Amino acid sequence: MSPTATIQQQAERHAAKRHAALLSVVSATLVTLLKLLTGILTGSLGMLSEAAHSGIDLIAAGLTLFSVQVADRPADDDHNYGHGKIESLSSFIETVLMFASAMWIIYEAIHRIFFRSHLSLALNIWPFLVLLVSIAVDYTRSRNLRATAALHNSEALAADAVHFGTDMWSSFAVLLGLIATALGERLHAPKLELADPIAALIVSAIILKVTWTLARTTADNLLDATPAHDGQNAAQTRRKLIQDLAAIDGVLAVNRLRTRRAGSGYFADLTLAMPRNLTFQRSEQITMAATDAIQRVLPDADVVVHSVPTATIAESVHDRIRAVAFRANLSIHDVSVQQYDNALHVDLHLEVDETLPLRAAHDIVTRLESNIRAEIPQIASILTHIESEPATIERPAALERDRHLEQLLRKVSQNFPEILDTHDITITKHHDRTQVSCHCTLPDELPMSRVHEIITAFENAFKLEAPEVTRLFIHPEPATDNKR
Repeated sequence: MSPTATIQQQAERHAAKRHAALLSVVSATLVTLLKLLTGILTGSLGMLSEAAHSGIDLIAAGLTLFSVQVADRPADDDHNYGHGKIESLSSFIETVLMFASAMWIIYEAIHRIFFRSHLSLALNIWPFLVLLVSIAVDYTRSRNLRATAALHNSEALAADAVHFGTDMWSSFAVLLGLIATALGERLHAPKLELADPIAALIVSAIILKVTWTLARTTADNLLDATPAHDGQNAAQTRRKLIQDLAAIDGVLAVNRLRTRRAGSGYFADLTLAMPRNLTFQRSEQITMAATDAIQRVLPDADVVVHSVPTATIAESVHDRIRAVAFRANLSIHDVSVQQYDNALHVDLHLEVDETLPLRAAHDIVTRLESNIRAEIPQIASILTHIESEPATIERPAALERDRHLEQLLRKVSQNFPEILDTHDITITKHHDRTQVSCHCTLPDELPMSRVHEIITAFENAFKLEAPEVTRLFIHPEPATDNKR
């Protein structure tokens, strides 16, 4: 995905969230005003409690609109993890307001029930119409907000959707209370007059339930609790992530996994144990696979992976020797390990910069051998052959065709039946050094150990016939790959 496409998608997502939040504010404003006016005119505590509830939702909608505006701002120098936490902060403020509203409604309802104050209501058709309109509006906006929240993973919009859903059910409770009160007046049943404050208590209970749920969610997000996803709880989500990470080829263990949510975004940092003899490129491939595994569960998560080089049970002595060299950023090859006299004896080749003085090179060898013995105490002796590693690009003085050397090379190759063909012969001269390179075709099924033996023997035999050649580079290739 191109950066331009990503920026465009972010802009579209922000616009959709802002549009949903703005519609929510407008709807909440109209419904709150209607309920408040109707409650004042009728004297219904249930209706006034509904107005208070809708007023809280209006404040919540305003906070949601503000938080949506701020939360999508990119990270900056002062907020390295972005501004997503503003959604949790607005939810916290909303929780406090909802709790205070519920307490006031409970107090007023109990006062009216026990002291029989303000029980007479001036009922007409308007409270019923307002409640029906409110139920329809709450259903529509709750559904729209829930869809937008799910599409864009918005915590604030999801909270708004829940609130307006409870608004709908609490409006039903108040509607039933008003109906019961009206029947009480018509049937001269005084006890039915208690239906209105009882409905207010039901509304306050709904508010408290939503407040508790919202408070738990808000606290979890503010305290960086492990996020849940896709219908799973936090423990199940974490367990799935660990299973997916452990299943990646090259991951020995998941030493640490930490995830958290900020607004609509997720953050994850993890520590993976990987074989210590991996190349940087392979480590990067595993890191990308781990990032993909996290993002499959936590979409678009910002993932940081720390790798820990780890020794494996399957490591051979050769692998352990190479691991020691890699740890010191040294290049070794032709590692040979022999066992006699109840001990291990090692021969190896070490490449050092061609400009390095002998003393400095020997110091490197001494440290390397000491580290190898510390890693593998069973080693009794180490013989290190120091080779100079070219650090400059050579410019051969001549690139010529020497028929004598070519014929000699092909003649020597005929002494090795496995060598099917010798081609692409190149001869260069630099100062007093002559270098020859060529390609040799061998059978496809020949083991690499045997290939190495043949190539080494071929090289030695040719240098005996042509001592003026300082270097011979031979590239083996399978017969099926030879297009000649």
